[in-house]
Formats: sequence, structure tokens, C-alpha cells
Amino acid sequence: MTKSIILVGVGGQGTITTSSILARGLIAGGKDVKMSEIHGMSQRGGTVVTQVKYGEKVYSPIIGEGEADLIVSFEKVEALRALPYLKEGGTVVTDIREIFPMPVLTGAAAYPGDAIEQMQKSVPNVIVVRAAELAQQLGNVKAQNIVLLGALVKQLGLMEIDWRSIIRDSFPEKLVDLNLKAFEAGTSME
Repeated sequence: MTKSIILVGVGGQGTITTSSILARGLIAGGKDVKMSEIHGMSQRGGTVVTQVKYGEKVYSPIIGEGEADLIVSFEKVEALRALPYLKEGGTVVTDIREIFPMPVLTGAAAYPGDAIEQMQKSVPNVIVVRAAELAQQLGNVKAQNIVLLGALVKQLGLMEIDWRSIIRDSFPEKLVDLNLKAFEAGTSME
């Protein structure tokens, strides 16, 4: 059985890093994995989307509308934007964090403060994670992505994979301890 995951965020949040770690872990767990990336002005705070498919045999990384088993979002409005890709009965794992895009900052658009509530009306499985807040408490908000990775791994039931080694190999030595703690924080969420 193939699983399809879309990870969405804003440039600089570690969406691609998280997807790469996820893919390496899935490969280490014996899965066939395909991944694609979409950068939308990511260096200017624009949307970043990655698609990861895994299973016994995967032929394409592309996930169409209504095909994603999971959406993992680093910013709640990005989760709302990605909802058309979620299949019926799918799950959203999202941070509660708000990052205002340029149109909101300039007053040209309004930020939908009720994004979580909008999702909960149409998706029965919305898992809200205070990932940025937890990462900040651990010492660096940039570890938000690894908190979300931990929550995702727990949701997928893939705890048997040696994620700690993969995380160790993914970061410079000075960031390893922080990211291991962030991963543990994500996996220990209820």
C-alpha cells in the first residue's frame, strides 16, 4: 500500500529538510520512496511544498487533488491552502503558527485567523501541534520542523526506524542535541 504525504510551509521553515529526513528514514525502513519539491518564491517567504510517496513500489512522486493521506503544515494557512489535495478520511498535522504573507502585511489581504476551525469543519482528523512554541522552549524556533517530523512519524506508526541516527547525520554537531530533543517532543505529543 502506498502512502502520500504533502508537506507545506513558508520559505525558511525547513520543509525541504524535513522531507529529506523523512525520505531517508523511509528508505532505511525498506520502503520505496519518491519525493518532489515545489518552491514558490521561498526565499521571500513564499510557499514551499514537497510531496513524498512511499510503499512497496512507487512510480511517481506526484500527488493529485484528493490523493494525499496526510498534510503536514508548518503554518496553519498553508494547511488550509493544501486541503484540496487531502483524500477523504485523510489527516492534517499542522502547527498553530501564523506567518503573515506580504499581502497581509501591506493591508491588501486579510489573514484568516480561523484557519484551524475551517479545517476542522471539513476534515475529521486535524492534529494541532504547537511545534514552533515547543521548539522555542527547547532553544531555537527553527527546530519546529523536527517537532513536526516527530509528530508525523508517530502518526504514521513508524517509530521502529532509527530516526535518531538519521537526525544525527542530518545536522552539524552543534545542532544535533536540539533536533533530537525536538523530535522527541514531537513523538511524545498526545
